[in-house]
Amino acid sequence: MHFSKAKGILSARNSMNIYRGCTHGCIYCDSRSKCYQINHEFEDIEVKENAIELLEATLIRKRKKCMIGTGSMTDPYIHHEKTLQMTKKSLEVILKYGFGVCILTKSSMILRDLNILKKINKKTKAVVQMTLTTYDEKLCKILEPKVATTKERFEVLEIMRDNKIPTVVWLDPILPFINDSFENIKGIMDYCIKAEVKGIVCFGIGLTLREGNREYFYEKLDIHFPGLKEKYVNTYGESYVISSPNNDVLMKYIRKTSKENNILLDEAVFKYLSEFPETHKQMKLF
Repeated sequence: MHFSKAKGILSARNSMNIYRGCTHGCIYCDSRSKCYQINHEFEDIEVKENAIELLEATLIRKRKKCMIGTGSMTDPYIHHEKTLQMTKKSLEVILKYGFGVCILTKSSMILRDLNILKKINKKTKAVVQMTLTTYDEKLCKILEPKVATTKERFEVLEIMRDNKIPTVVWLDPILPFINDSFENIKGIMDYCIKAEVKGIVCFGIGLTLREGNREYFYEKLDIHFPGLKEKYVNTYGESYVISSPNNDVLMKYIRKTSKENNILLDEAVFKYLSEFPETHKQMKLF
């Protein structure tokens, strides 16, 4: 872990990453790609030590309230968060200035901040997003070795539901020849239905590979799935988009099941996430 001074904290789309790099060890992680220019070891977490001050200064200047997103590049609940509490402090700032939050994680550590999320959701809007890729718990520990298992994440979704905090599941990436089966997708969809999630994001059954994350992914395939790297190379070559041969069948099932259970999908989810319920919430205060 090392510290840096950031010049800014919010992107043009009002998203932020307090940390750079990750400790979860997911074998497919796109954030390892060289295009993101992380110029240090991926597990040597860069902490933006002035992130909270920058966030507060930025929110004070904003003329219009909006949703603040976090977790797209680095999980906000990496292991260092337990002691640093940077994510917790950022949520307190978001609450203080009346903004909403969309937070994406694979960690059950988010339960530590449940009370803050409840306060934000009562005042404006808080959406908790969880990534679910692998229903089988043993396989999950291979693909995502240093993070909460899928069952533990499902339990987080249930707790959020019981506390009236809306949730979204990111059902990706799904790895061809590993977990691109009907049984896996059905298991995850059953979890989504039981947890009464608001929406599901799924860009297709597959993953993306490019310089940086491709090499790491293939290294892990050699360790855990001997011979599978050669099948990937022969099937996909240097392709960026690695699409499962089961894509059409499984996506049809996801769309059908989502519709039957009134679960938003993809573009409808993004629209929902970006909506700041200013009028509705403010009227409740009077």
